[in-house]
Formats: sequence, C-alpha cells, structure tokens
Amino acid sequence: MPGGRLTEQERQDIASGLADGHTYSEIARRLERPVSTITREVLRNGGASGYRADRAQQATAVRARRGKSAPQRPAPAVADAHGRDPEAVRALEEQFTDILVSTGLSRMTARVLACLYITDGGSLTAGELVQRLRVSPASISKAVGELEQHELIRRERHPRGRRDRYVIDGDIWYQSWLASARRNAMLAAFARDGGETLGPGTPAGERLVDMARLLEQLAQDMIQAAERVRAG
Repeated sequence: MPGGRLTEQERQDIASGLADGHTYSEIARRLERPVSTITREVLRNGGASGYRADRAQQATAVRARRGKSAPQRPAPAVADAHGRDPEAVRALEEQFTDILVSTGLSRMTARVLACLYITDGGSLTAGELVQRLRVSPASISKAVGELEQHELIRRERHPRGRRDRYVIDGDIWYQSWLASARRNAMLAAFARDGGETLGPGTPAGERLVDMARLLEQLAQDMIQAAERVRAG
C-alpha cells in the first residue's frame, strides 16, 4: 500500500467515492490505502456529507505549515479496555452509519443508532450522545425522536436521576419488525377501503385493491417470520 500523505488526486477520488455512495472500505480498497487513513481524512474535513477535496487539500497545507513552525508529536491512539483499535472501531461505526443511511434513515439518526449499537453498554444519555458525536442537543433530540417512532430504541428513566437513557438491546429489531408489519397491515386496510370507494372495476380502484393484497400478504409473512425466529 502507498504511504505518506494523501495526494490532491486521491482526495478528489475520495470526494467522488462519497458522492457515489461508496463506503470508506470501498474507497480505501480503490486507493490501496488503510481504512483508518480514509476515515481520519473524511472525519477531520467535514464528514461524509460535508467533505470537499479542495478544502481538505487547503486544510492539510495549513496544518503542514503550522507543523513546521511548531512541531508536535501526535498522541498515539490508546486501545480501549478490550484491546480494540480505536481507529478500527471508528471506521466500523462510520460504515454502519452509511449502511443505515442507505435504508432510509437520516444521517444524524443513523449516527445515533450506530453509536448506541457499538457502545458496549448499549445505552447512553442525551448528554453522552452529544459528547460522543459532537453535535447539538437539538440534533440528538430530533434523532432519538425518529428512532423511538420506528421503535428502534427505548427510553429508560434512571430511578435516582432525572436524565433519560436511550437503550438498544436484542429485542429492538424484533419489535421494529413487528411495528413495520403493523404499518403494512394498516396501509393495506386503507387501500382496500379506498378501492371500494373508488370502485373495484375502475383503474384507480383496482390499483388500490392490488396494493392491499400485496401489503396484507407482506404483513402476514413478516409476522409469521418473526414468530418463527422468536420460537427458535
């Protein structure tokens, strides 16, 4: 793999890769660079949604000039209590976030969910999320609201404190899956009633009836699949 600082062309390639929706791992493989190098580059220059190659190149030049006038040795990354590489964990969290965004979650909501999942305790307060993700309390509040709406997290109140904790556990995806099945069933019922209102023999009515049949079957299959997994 090539060493040294990223070139201007490599930064252009990173920007193009992010714009095309590629993960850090895919970009790293294409450039034959470590994933940690790509992760640091993007995170220190605006993140996946704000990365600009020209700005990153300018920022690097500024840091290089500062380094010549006042050389400093960067502190080495310290492994956590389980001996894990912090850069590898950070890269994993970013990749998880990108995947969650591709499923339809907003980036901030995906970041909160990924952060909760990768935290060993599986729960954090709003203040801890603000500190870890370095965003505003309002951003966290909006994100956890969306996650609660989709039943992807649950809220717990500490018995001896006033701060809520946001928790994720093994039951979350099961509950979220059932919630999705219920939404499909509700939409199917609406579509069937709508088909009757518009007239079963009309094009619009038939369209809604077909929609109802599909969603009813999906809802039923989802519930049965969840029950099989639960029982097994």
